Amino acid sequence: MLVSILRQGDYLLASINAALDDSEMRRFQEALVERIGDERCRGVIIDVAALDVLDSYAAATLGSLADMARLRGAETVVVGVSPEIAFTMVQLGMSIPHVHTALDLEQGLQVLGRLTSPLPPPRP
Repeated sequence: MLVSILRQGDYLLASINAALDDSEMRRFQEALVERIGDERCRGVIIDVAALDVLDSYAAATLGSLADMARLRGAETVVVGVSPEIAFTMVQLGMSIPHVHTALDLEQGLQVLGRLTSPLPPPRP
């Protein structure tokens, strides 16, 4: 399987293990958004560390996925962007709007913890 989706507490962890073509990326997006609702997850981590390339369609799809996840009550963090991919994306003017990023899974979990923790009650 090219993508594995696992549940960890209130979060889903999706690991993209190989390059996905456009139709595979779309199926991944649909499957993940459906699971967010089915499992009532509060956060999603998408690990792209295994990818050599992140093209504009994949970046746009990740952005759309984050928007859909937010509408279903979950925050999204992308982890594992390699230095080469980050450099290329910046050089080409590509970005993934509305998507939080972190260096690795550990930092991704910390970011989701901050994003999904309940706000403290207001002080009188």
